[in-house]
Amino acid sequence: MKTLKLAQLAKTIRSKNAGTDKITFDIIFKEREKYELVKKSKCITRETIAGLYGIEPSRISDFVEFDPAYAIKFTIVRSKPSGSPGEGDLFGCQQYPPLLNIQIPVA
Repeated sequence: MKTLKLAQLAKTIRSKNAGTDKITFDIIFKEREKYELVKKSKCITRETIAGLYGIEPSRISDFVEFDPAYAIKFTIVRSKPSGSPGEGDLFGCQQYPPLLNIQIPVA
């Protein structure tokens, strides 16, 4: 089966702060067809994201497939508050790279 990396299908893949205790992630598509392909593949779910990040699914506070914007959005509760000692990403903007290489079946 042929696959493409998520980075080849999505227009934007990003992460950012959602308050001091959470990081939110956005996967946004330009074309509805690509969004629907990824959504129907079930390669991005609460469970697959938890596995990818090595966390319990309960740490994902929100998970939404937002059809009007062709976007998949989810929020992870941080293990330490932003800016606390030992916390390595103050702005939460360096957490998205594991998403880039998710393989999506296309044929």
